[in-house]
Amino acid sequence: MPLYDFECFECHAMFERMQRAPVPEPLCPACGGATRRAYLAAPAIHGAAAVGREQAVRSLPQCGKGCRCCP
Repeated sequence: MPLYDFECFECHAMFERMQRAPVPEPLCPACGGATRRAYLAAPAIHGAAAVGREQAVRSLPQCGKGCRCCP
């Protein structure tokens, strides 16, 4: 099942949701506002492969500019 990123129109919160397409966009979990699909984030990976992906992402250099791309 694909993993999508959503952005709230009201509070601009970003969140991820695994869902089949096409279905209505979910409500924002922070404020209950309407959302829009930002983009397809990545295929969902479960099991041992997911651990390797998480470690690889953490090892990437961060931009350090205070952007939303760095955790």
